[in-house]
Amino acid sequence: MKHLSVNDLWSLEEYARCRGEFRRQMIAHKERRQIRLGEHLRLMFEDRLTMQYQVQEMLRAERIFEPDGIQEELDTYNPLIPDGDNWKATLLIEYTDIKQRRKALKRLQGIERHLWFQLEGQARVYAIADEDMPRDSAEKTSSVHFLRFQLDPAACRALRLGQELSFGVDHPHYEYCVTLESGMRAVLLNDLEIPDVH
Repeated sequence: MKHLSVNDLWSLEEYARCRGEFRRQMIAHKERRQIRLGEHLRLMFEDRLTMQYQVQEMLRAERIFEPDGIQEELDTYNPLIPDGDNWKATLLIEYTDIKQRRKALKRLQGIERHLWFQLEGQARVYAIADEDMPRDSAEKTSSVHFLRFQLDPAACRALRLGQELSFGVDHPHYEYCVTLESGMRAVLLNDLEIPDVH
């Protein structure tokens, strides 16, 4: 997917006028781009539109209008846009109870390295986590991680040919697997730049 540039963004004033409608569109868009892995893990698959929303919201929150500041936000979020042969996802670890969350983040240390996808009949492919910066410590993991799921040409071809696609986690304290339904599979397939199979 093409990276965002300054020309793709609204000014602060323009964004203030269209933000309500854009937010409504984004809620529906994100709903179609997420996978729940059990009760407490959610994968939110990013694309160009989700990153545009993120940049616009950061510019609005920080009241950034200087060109250098805008470019800094673009440089931060553009790497989270898929490159055509991978998926980029935000992993959210979700516990509503604060005490329970604190305990879980200790227990689930390293979970970001246990997320995988698998095509039918092939080996699991594990996510590459937090390439921008580490998000765990010696005591606990973070509740948010950024993941890259890299596909080789064989995996891309298998997807195009309709092989079943699953995502899962195999941490010692949290295991879950889900096979994608056709709608979500189509969303992820659309994120890839796959040559036609003849």
